[in-house]
Amino acid sequence: MQFVKYDIEDKIGYITLNRPEKRNALSYEVVSELKEAFSRASADDEVKVIVLAAEGKAFCAGADLAYIQQLQSNTFEENLEDSNHLKELFYQIYTLNKVVIAQVQGHAIAGGCGLATVCDFVFTVPEAKFGYTEVRIGFIPAIVKVFLLRKIGEMKSKQLLLTGELITASDASNYGLINKIVNLKQLKIEVRNFAEMLIKNNSGQSMAFTKQMIAKVQEMSLEQALDYAAEKNAEARATDDCKKGISSFLNKEPINW
Repeated sequence: MQFVKYDIEDKIGYITLNRPEKRNALSYEVVSELKEAFSRASADDEVKVIVLAAEGKAFCAGADLAYIQQLQSNTFEENLEDSNHLKELFYQIYTLNKVVIAQVQGHAIAGGCGLATVCDFVFTVPEAKFGYTEVRIGFIPAIVKVFLLRKIGEMKSKQLLLTGELITASDASNYGLINKIVNLKQLKIEVRNFAEMLIKNNSGQSMAFTKQMIAKVQEMSLEQALDYAAEKNAEARATDDCKKGISSFLNKEPINW
């Protein structure tokens, strides 16, 4: 791949944006390579947790505006196809069968902030800025809005999406956009330690089921959600991981996940 790197180290799959000269801006090709990398990590038995990182000073500056300008001469059908391409990436990450941690070492703007939004955890540095700036250039934060409303609610989403303002990492934490702020020198170490904790302590299958359920229950009625949860509860009891975990706990043996 030209714009994305894929590496595995100790059960952690690293997917790294590698277009620093363009501030890792998103184009059709970049999105394609990200989808390919996440598909690969999803099916890779050597990967239990995924880290989405980036090279350079910026995490991701959003859509490549030169590319967007080219699209303005496209037909509606062609633009819809391109929009669906990004939609599929966001949905893929949000519903992936493995935990995804965003390692945000610099600014995450517009679509770049969207990338961080759909990850399960976000670690960042104090200097990073976050924001959905689309309305300031006559565009709209259409796709990310669906996920942001789920993540932080309507009032906070309106504040960010309708103003297009950039906010600090500290403010982003208060909004509920990120999980932890650490210094740049410690960022990779903190993310790695957190990923290793998940790998060591938790069943990968259980995390996958739990993540899947979090995505699905929010679109259901209360009764539907409870019925779905009860079914998944019953299914989980029959899994090898559950049998192994309960047996190890009762026998006071360490669990080797």
